Parts: sequence; C-alpha cells; structure tokens
Amino acid sequence: MTLFLVLTFGIAWGILAAYIFLPETMVGLFGEITGQHPLFYLAVWAPAISAFIVVFRWSGLEGLRRHIGRALLWRCSWHWYTFLLLGVPLVFFAGSLLKGNLSDFVFPFDSASSFLVALVFIAIKGPIEEFGWRGLALPLLQRRIAPIWAALIIGVIWGLWHTPAFLLSGTEQSAWSFLPFFTGTIALSVIVTPLFNASRGSIFLPALFHFILINPVWPDAQPYDTYLFALIAVVIVWLNRRTMFTRKYGITEVVP
Repeated sequence: MTLFLVLTFGIAWGILAAYIFLPETMVGLFGEITGQHPLFYLAVWAPAISAFIVVFRWSGLEGLRRHIGRALLWRCSWHWYTFLLLGVPLVFFAGSLLKGNLSDFVFPFDSASSFLVALVFIAIKGPIEEFGWRGLALPLLQRRIAPIWAALIIGVIWGLWHTPAFLLSGTEQSAWSFLPFFTGTIALSVIVTPLFNASRGSIFLPALFHFILINPVWPDAQPYDTYLFALIAVVIVWLNRRTMFTRKYGITEVVP
C-alpha cells in the first residue's frame, strides 16, 4: 500500500508540480498543459501504473495478467446495472433541475462521430484509475478494516490526489470548486465500494461507473449533483449495512 501511494502521488504530483513551479521550462519542453495533453494522461493513469508495478513486484507477469483480467468480470445484480445506466444520468438531470438550468441544456456535440471520439478519449482516461483505487487499494484496506472505513479512507485520498489539477490552469479541474469535488469523491468512493464487493472484485464495473460519471453529455449540475450523490451514498450504506460494517464480505484479493 505504501509503495502504491508513493508512486501514485509521485507520478501525478510530480508532473503537475513541475508545471506549477517551473511553467516556462515545462511549456518550452512539452507545450501548454491541457486535459488532453499526453503528460496529463500520464498523471491520470498514475494509480493504474502504480498498481501494475506493485502487482508485478509481488506476483510477477502472471499475477499482473490475472489482475488486469479482473476488468473482464461483469456479473452483478441487475439493481446495480439499473443504478449505473439509469440512476447516475438521472442524478445529473435532477441536479440541473434543482440548479435551474435544465431548460438551457443542449447536446454538446455537432455530430455523432465527434461524440463517439469524445467517448473513446474519456474511456481511456479517468476509468483507468480504477485499476489502482479499486483494483489494489480497496482490497488491501479491506484486509484490515471494514468496507465502510476503507471506502472513506480511499475517498479522502482520491480527493486529495486531485489537488494539483485545481491549481493549474488548462485542466478541467481548474474551473471547478474543490470542496464540492472533494465531498463528491468521498461519496462516490462509498457508493462504488459495495458495487466492487458485490461483483466479486470486478474492475470493469467501477470503471463503468467512473465513465458514466464523466460523460460530457450530462447537463451542468454542480454542486447539486454532489449533494444528491452524498444522499445516495447514505442510502446505499443503509441498504448494504449487513456487509459494509464487517470485513467478512469485503473482497481482499488483488490477484484472483
């Protein structure tokens, strides 16, 4: 766990800190940082890269293959799929309605091809993080503590890990407010933990959740979407209270 965190923060914070403290040098060498810059992708992939290094260090190439193979696990209750495919989009539209800007919503792409290209870039960006956060960190923590506490700890770490992006112009996060985002990461971590455990350690389903969350077609619902996800997190903890407060039902295998 220590090696994973050191690598995850070292890669991401190192890249973004270089742009914050040495902007002229970094721009001269690599160009302006944006959400589509290769170095920004590298920073976003830090949790996955770190997880792969740790798994390879302890389990070799075969262990790494089996770890990555958890991205093919998809079986889970239809209730979870209903929440992912219908409930999550509904949160954004309901949040926009509460915000009062739902009537201004328009489809943000001028063609189907541009929309599909955007989805591809989104799919290979944020969702890849889940190989680290849920694929490695969550099972390791659940070996020692109940899922609810593991979820809260990862939510805090996950939120803090994004901090440099809020300080750097050119990134998506630079236009956001940090506190609602930080609160949201904790709520989302709580929501995705019972999903991970119910799917017997699937990385695909947390990645799908991540992908749906950052879909660019949803209306602007900040910060009401965060409030709604926090409420949903409380409900999900209550519905899963039998499994969330004991280590007995937590998935602890990193390499299945």
